[in-house]
Amino acid sequence: MALVLSEEQELLKNSAREFIKANFPVDQVRQLRDGDDELRYSRELWQQMAELGWAGIIFPEEYGGLGLGYAELGVVLEELGRSLAAQPFLSTVLLAGNALLLGGSEDQKQQWLPQICRGEATLALAFQETGRFSPWQVETRAQANDGGFCLNGEKRFVLDGYGADQLLVLARTSGSAGDKEGLSLFLLAPDTPGLTLTPLSLLDSRNAALINFDNVQLASQQLVGELGKAAAILEPVFDGASAGLNAELLGTLSEAFERTLEYLKTRKQFGALIGSFQALKHRAADMFCEREHAISLTLEALRAIDEQRDDAALLVSAAKARTADVANLIGRESVQMFGGIGMTDEEDIGLYMKRARVAEMTLGDASYHRERFACLSGF
Repeated sequence: MALVLSEEQELLKNSAREFIKANFPVDQVRQLRDGDDELRYSRELWQQMAELGWAGIIFPEEYGGLGLGYAELGVVLEELGRSLAAQPFLSTVLLAGNALLLGGSEDQKQQWLPQICRGEATLALAFQETGRFSPWQVETRAQANDGGFCLNGEKRFVLDGYGADQLLVLARTSGSAGDKEGLSLFLLAPDTPGLTLTPLSLLDSRNAALINFDNVQLASQQLVGELGKAAAILEPVFDGASAGLNAELLGTLSEAFERTLEYLKTRKQFGALIGSFQALKHRAADMFCEREHAISLTLEALRAIDEQRDDAALLVSAAKARTADVANLIGRESVQMFGGIGMTDEEDIGLYMKRARVAEMTLGDASYHRERFACLSGF
């Protein structure tokens, strides 16, 4: 199959681009960063995007979704990446929402998925405890007690954790840190007694949270999926989320590259356009070629997930490793080619580099996914 968008996907891409261009100027990043709202995104715009059906693209129609696929969601995410638009797609749709879809009870899905699709609720997945993506290194423990569980521990870098209506928390119910077995998911409100949430700001100024659990009491009905079997739910969730993040990152690095190319065509030094300098031509050509590789791999990974192919996980890691490397390359080269002004807050290109660096590390950097690719390939 050719790695091009279908006619329907092209229509979705064009409508998304028009909406995002009208509502998400890049300067909004500075306004949200410098304002006093810890949420760091607009609930009003999230609601409008949900009304367009975007929040429900990958959810079945029975829960209020559109019943489409990751390829369609990737089209929207790429356009959001071009404008650095901060919205809770990754946290609410791709991570927590998809985990509920794959592992939740029918009551849990009926309660929360329609609200996600309508833009009425946001959820966050609290799983990370280390400085880097290592999903099974979990020490937060849920100890069984009379009719429920007692939760103790800490979660770091919970994406869009501040302001979320519900938290989906990964905790260990047996085994030790590093074991894939013995992990369980629990759904709870952020105002649960014993839970302390501290808002944080990432390098790209987006919302995250540090969450502490001190003898938090949970009912058995708050368990999501089977006891001790959360890894089986989260593995495909992380793959889908990584593929979606790749699509957003493609938009970010593509916009950074195109802005840099335009700058090379207009900026003069020593009486000549800097784009006429051979060394800069070579560097721009390298950026273009590397970006094309990332585009092809990302499109193939998204389609592999939709088609439920056996090589989907392999392609997701290949795409994330390649896209992370390309984002790093274009982020550095763009700032350097802009020169001194590229280092200032006055110029947008630095904002693209910061977002690319955060997305590069989120859900596993290039080194993590190269190692995973090798393991999945039998090495």
